[in-house]
Amino acid sequence: MADTNKQGFLEELFAPVAGFGVTFATMFRKVATEEYPEEKRPTQLRFHGRHQLNRHPDGLEKCVGCELCAWACPADAILVEGADNDDASGQRFSPGERYGRVYQINYLRCIFCGLCIEACPTRALTMTNEYELADNNRADLIFTKDQLLAPLQSGMVPAPHPMVQGMDEKDYYKGKVTGATTEQEEWVRAHHSDDDADASGAPADEGKTA
Repeated sequence: MADTNKQGFLEELFAPVAGFGVTFATMFRKVATEEYPEEKRPTQLRFHGRHQLNRHPDGLEKCVGCELCAWACPADAILVEGADNDDASGQRFSPGERYGRVYQINYLRCIFCGLCIEACPTRALTMTNEYELADNNRADLIFTKDQLLAPLQSGMVPAPHPMVQGMDEKDYYKGKVTGATTEQEEWVRAHHSDDDADASGAPADEGKTA
């Protein structure tokens, strides 16, 4: 009987400490915490991050201002305003008739579902792996066209500029254009200046309304 009482006493004495067994055991294991933002885990290839408006190999924009992405968006986060390309005044930003004059995505509303990507008929809109979109200002989370437009790559010249001579809109989407021609480069040097509107085709001081 005495042994039984002694065993029960010991169980009651160490019962509160036994609950910390898991805690004590993990104290000596290797820490698995990631040191973010110093160390960033790479995302998956199909990760849905910040959007990007793509260009053709010569620098013209793929967006034709059709607004299908805005119609497909379930969160009403996209604002698109199309306009006509005008070769007479040198205002050609994309192959074909129209381009996206205004393009905004409100990341306060966006749910990163990717439906806008599926709706785009020209593959102008894709999603990158960039996920660091937090900010302390709501207005800064409304991205405009100049922020979404893909940077110029080697062989590209900034729009507006004429299409490749002898090519039409179909040739662009068939991949026959591989880069800017000498004629396009000369045209850009002759017509672009620091006082022009930015390469997105929208005035630099255009307000955010999305």
